[in-house]
Amino acid sequence: MTNTLFDALFARHAQNDAPFLTLDDGSTLSYAGFIRRVAQLANVIASAGVSPGDRIVVQAPKLLDTIALYGAAVQAGAVYLPLNTAYTQNELTYFIEDASPALIVCDARSEAEIRMIGDTPVLTLSANESGTLSQAADGQSEQFETVPRGTEDLAALLYTSGTTGRSKGAMLSHKNLLSNAQSLTELWQITDQDRLIHALPIFHTHGLFVAMNTALLAGAQVRFMSAFDAGAIIEELPRSTLLMGVPTFYTRLLADPRLTKDLTANMRLFVSGSAPLLAETHVAFEARTGRRILERYGMTETNMITSNPYDGGRVAGTVGFALPGTEVLITDNGAPVADGEIGMIETRGDNVFQGYWNMPEKTAEELRENGFFITGDLGVKDTEGRVSIVGREKDLIIAGGYNIYPKELEDVINDVDGVLESAVFGVPHPDFGESVLAAVVLEDPELTVEGIAEIVEPHLARFKHPRRYIVLDALPRNTMGKVQKNVLRAEHV
Repeated sequence: MTNTLFDALFARHAQNDAPFLTLDDGSTLSYAGFIRRVAQLANVIASAGVSPGDRIVVQAPKLLDTIALYGAAVQAGAVYLPLNTAYTQNELTYFIEDASPALIVCDARSEAEIRMIGDTPVLTLSANESGTLSQAADGQSEQFETVPRGTEDLAALLYTSGTTGRSKGAMLSHKNLLSNAQSLTELWQITDQDRLIHALPIFHTHGLFVAMNTALLAGAQVRFMSAFDAGAIIEELPRSTLLMGVPTFYTRLLADPRLTKDLTANMRLFVSGSAPLLAETHVAFEARTGRRILERYGMTETNMITSNPYDGGRVAGTVGFALPGTEVLITDNGAPVADGEIGMIETRGDNVFQGYWNMPEKTAEELRENGFFITGDLGVKDTEGRVSIVGREKDLIIAGGYNIYPKELEDVINDVDGVLESAVFGVPHPDFGESVLAAVVLEDPELTVEGIAEIVEPHLARFKHPRRYIVLDALPRNTMGKVQKNVLRAEHV
């Protein structure tokens, strides 16, 4: 038997001496060297009692051994469960109790706290390679007998952010991950001639599966950065061809005067995702570099769903077309709506997850019997099939019986000179059900909320007007750059 994901992404590089990972210290590891390290780690986790199908919880720094551990988990037939490095002990307790892992790998600095959660075996990773996992791997064989796993076997368990309730574990199979990597690699024309700047975290779909899986599938080089550093990225641009990032990456790069067309002459693709990219950022980036950012759309449960085209028009404010092999419908209570009408985004394909861990009722609510997943995102599709995101269903504001879509208001507010960005959200109102509030970040300190309201009002029906504007230094965001409207609602209710 074969191991679907390992054979496609890892095993094929066993004799490949081409460079793979270049680290912050300037050292470079070949593909073949990486595969040998994967085998050493696989031997360690197998010796620690991890069996096929067992979960491995990983809350560790972004290191060579952390990404090699992902490969080791796949090779050993285990289920890789990465967790945000910012999660607290209380949050970790929920994930660990829910997933019942056979092994936990954590930062050496947090080992004592992790051990207090339960009796699961713990190994550690640290930046100076003194962690117990790295030390144990150093003495292991560089060969490991790959555990057979099929297309439907689980390869990963990723928990959603849990902003509207208990965080849910999305079960992702070998087929889910491989099919998406294949679609993206082909669509974005990634090859072994590419060099990817990787500055994303690797506990998330974007950094782990979109970036690393496509690089592995294509045999591309990766400049593996431990964290985002605009200056370091500026230095890498002339020798690289790809950058995958979140909108914050691009706004911070635009703040550096060294970002020019000459600097990016060797770059062929800039990808943005995980949060909406402002049209102004899209336009400003093209003006500075001559390159149009490619925006795509995906979720933890589905990997990537749509993408703007590699060749052809990349329209600011849209997320493009359904990926090959992926279906996208815009629906109202499950029934497709006409082009141009707002509705729920539903998707079906080999990329769609297997369901929620330990939550059969929630799985039944969001994953239809016909295979379509109800994303919770509201969108619209034009006559060409191009998709635009209107917002999350949970962010929809219903005031006085009228539906108000925050993105429509945000687009108008963001067009006001002196406004850097905005977030529109609803709070309870005794008469109307909900009231519209707008949080704004200003780049012109002379601009007043009265001035904003005066400019905005003619562009929106009266029932859409924000009842209050709140000036903030910055919008609350999670680690992937998404605005946390639940935080705004809680603070300004």
